[in-house]
Amino acid sequence: MNILKGYIDAIKVNGELSIVHVNVAGFIFSTIVIDTPETASFLKVKNEVKIIFKETEVIIGVGDMSGISLRNKMVGTVMRIDADILLSKLTVKTGLGQISSIITSNAVKQLKIKLGMEVTAMVKTNEIILSK
Repeated sequence: MNILKGYIDAIKVNGELSIVHVNVAGFIFSTIVIDTPETASFLKVKNEVKIIFKETEVIIGVGDMSGISLRNKMVGTVMRIDADILLSKLTVKTGLGQISSIITSNAVKQLKIKLGMEVTAMVKTNEIILSK
């Protein structure tokens, strides 16, 4: 699991859904939750929260990532590659800390990912969990 601490920066509500922006060391994460400030007391601007996302939900990109819809993009350097036959676990050092990603070993080969290489770790808005 990837866990980062931050502060709620903004909340936009529509019905029973909220898009929550969380500031983690100056980086704004966007997440969608099935809660509102009325149903979840921790959903208040300036409250400290944890952002949690699985390693299997972290997409790795190489090169220019400006033309895709993902908003949660963290540029970093590959610090470790634990490769197996089917899957590989990458550890990426970002300005927010280390992010782990599990992708196929075939993808590592196709993208020619190497130690020390700059990559972009990305997480879809609906794959991030918020916790107190």
